Amino acid sequence: MKKLNLISLAVVVALAGCSDDDDKIDSLTVENAITVGSEQCINGGIETLTGEDTNQNGELDADEVTATSVVCNDPATSLNAQQLAPLTTNTWFKEAKTQLATSQDNIANIITESGKAKNVILFVGDGMGISTVTAARILAGQLQGKMGEEHQLSFETLPFSGFAKTYNVDAQTPDSAGTMTAMVSGVKTDVGVVGIDEAVVNGNCLSGKGHELITSLELAEIAGKSTGIISTARITHATPAAAYAKAANRNWEDISDMPESEAANCEDIASQLVNFEKNLETRFAGVDVDGIEVVMGGGRRHFLPKDASFNSADAVSSVEGDRTDGRDLTAEWQAKYPNGQYVMDQASFDAIDVVNTKQVFGLFNESHMQYEADRSNDIAGEPSLSEMTAKALDVLDNNDKGFFLTVEAGRIDHAHHAGNAYNALNDTIELSKAVQVALDKTSIEDTLIIVTADHSHVFTIAGYPKRGNPILGKVVAVGETEPSLAADNMPYTTVGYTNGGGFRDLGEETDADAGYNFAPVTGRVDLTDINTQSPGFHQEALVPLSSETHAGEDVGVYARGPGAHLVTGTNEQSFIFHVMDYAADLVQQADDKVAN
Repeated sequence: MKKLNLISLAVVVALAGCSDDDDKIDSLTVENAITVGSEQCINGGIETLTGEDTNQNGELDADEVTATSVVCNDPATSLNAQQLAPLTTNTWFKEAKTQLATSQDNIANIITESGKAKNVILFVGDGMGISTVTAARILAGQLQGKMGEEHQLSFETLPFSGFAKTYNVDAQTPDSAGTMTAMVSGVKTDVGVVGIDEAVVNGNCLSGKGHELITSLELAEIAGKSTGIISTARITHATPAAAYAKAANRNWEDISDMPESEAANCEDIASQLVNFEKNLETRFAGVDVDGIEVVMGGGRRHFLPKDASFNSADAVSSVEGDRTDGRDLTAEWQAKYPNGQYVMDQASFDAIDVVNTKQVFGLFNESHMQYEADRSNDIAGEPSLSEMTAKALDVLDNNDKGFFLTVEAGRIDHAHHAGNAYNALNDTIELSKAVQVALDKTSIEDTLIIVTADHSHVFTIAGYPKRGNPILGKVVAVGETEPSLAADNMPYTTVGYTNGGGFRDLGEETDADAGYNFAPVTGRVDLTDINTQSPGFHQEALVPLSSETHAGEDVGVYARGPGAHLVTGTNEQSFIFHVMDYAADLVQQADDKVAN
């Protein structure tokens, strides 16, 4: 006969009477615990069995049960330590819990009042889309000996983030002139237009008259703050130019780039930079500004006359200068600012007296500055983006009223155009280092730092590579040691481009622009014996073009400091200006100066 096992939780024997009569049948009640997760009671409970001990063995056998009842426990409101152990001992769980605590602290400490930012720093990774950030994060981690995916770039640790829509008024996929204009003026405009609203006709100088926009840098100047512009591109290139210039065509970097009809009515971008102080005071009567304190980047050719006698020590062209009007704008700048320092190489940069120097004008290359990976090959030497950022902050913070600084990692964009992920990612990593410099040198209490991009690129991360697989390598699947093969029986890389020049195998070449020496490649290439992680490798492209193109998706925006809490959700790119204005009260401070 099958017997029910009685557990120690509860056994109750109820006797029908107290007689010693052997013929008396006892009634028994047994309570069994129901375990958590059972079909009867998901949260556990008690099963009560009642019956008569007909065989008088003191146990309630199965065939003696006459009634059964079940009482389930109420749902548990918390798990015990043993139940939580698989979570609380897990590294991912613990790291996320720590991050939650940090996020709570960030929210508790945010400064939500307007006008509390003494300083504003806007970092722009030109062409730094989300896929670029992800790949650069992984590469940076792998360069430190990690698997990579778990790493974070400095700006990814900022407490607030969101997205910016990058389209121009007339274009679904944008260019840098229109996007940077939106960020620094609060007004979206057309492709190729610098500092003028959409009423302008591209390339028509007079059409922009009366439609010039005022930028955050100009407002900061009027408000009495120090100002600075840094770029690894030419300082007259679209992104840095949008902070100070007004041009119906972004290509008007010097007078030789302008049709005679337009040059007669408008000033070229390089000239506008040198004449910034005078031009701003002319636009706003009664305003007295002292000019941009720090300008550092490339593009000397646009400031020098087309005369070999003006060549710099590291000129790469037989005639470095492009200007056809005979003007030496570096000399004009020095005459305007006799206490300022014009520098063009690493040695003169290192020698800058950051305490006593009021203005710095650095032009470190004939055209764009070197890619970070190629910088050691510069003839005269040039500083890195992080070094320029540090130096600029040391000069700008001499002003008790604060400063506005914009920093562009311009060559991320150029490497992508050349189809060379190696340089694009390394320049992104250098931007991360520059942001870290700013984080270390400023206070969350009085400095708003925003890091974003002007637009993205058609750069992809694809396939199913295993964790820790070299981000610049060929796809190796989970559990495998050999590269995966496509349908054409050839391996393929994790990162690639939708369009562009496509495959090049230039070995240890660190200048991405060397890829332009070859025609676009059509079709697939067998990469079996190719080192895809070398600096000179250019990824394959689906659509062959002379140059890879921008992309149209949203870009990330990351922020810390007063007003940073406004950086959330998905916004128009022009919203970034308004966050900076809210934080530093730029418009009101400038209005007060103009009114007086």
